[in-house]
Amino acid sequence: MIERITVLYDAECALCARCRHWMEHQTALVEMEFLPAGSPEAAERYGAVPWLGEELVVISDRGEVWAGPAAFIVALWALEGYREWSYRLSGDTLSKMAERFFHALSGNRKWLAGWFGHPSCASGSCRLPGAPAAGPYR
Repeated sequence: MIERITVLYDAECALCARCRHWMEHQTALVEMEFLPAGSPEAAERYGAVPWLGEELVVISDRGEVWAGPAAFIVALWALEGYREWSYRLSGDTLSKMAERFFHALSGNRKWLAGWFGHPSCASGSCRLPGAPAAGPYR
């Protein structure tokens, strides 16, 4: 059973930072750690994860790794008020919609960050500046 997840997010992105803040204020059913994907700690602990710095990544205490839309759904799964929705969004009926929603958010981060008056995500590519190169995965 998963007891803890680590959410690797883009701390330089206003949208991502607001999502982290929102999640931290929800009731979680498993312990959640938030770690900036561009941090030295993320590089040391998870540098071998191929999506690090390019996608939202969630890693369980059992070593399971999810990226992109799957990571989004696992993060929702960890929250008491959204676990049922995580099951719905991962099912046959809504999974494609959830994937498109995640990609629409991710692909429009520059525009969305403008709503928050934040200059980050200037390239609009979701890639973190100075994202760590692949290294040992622990």
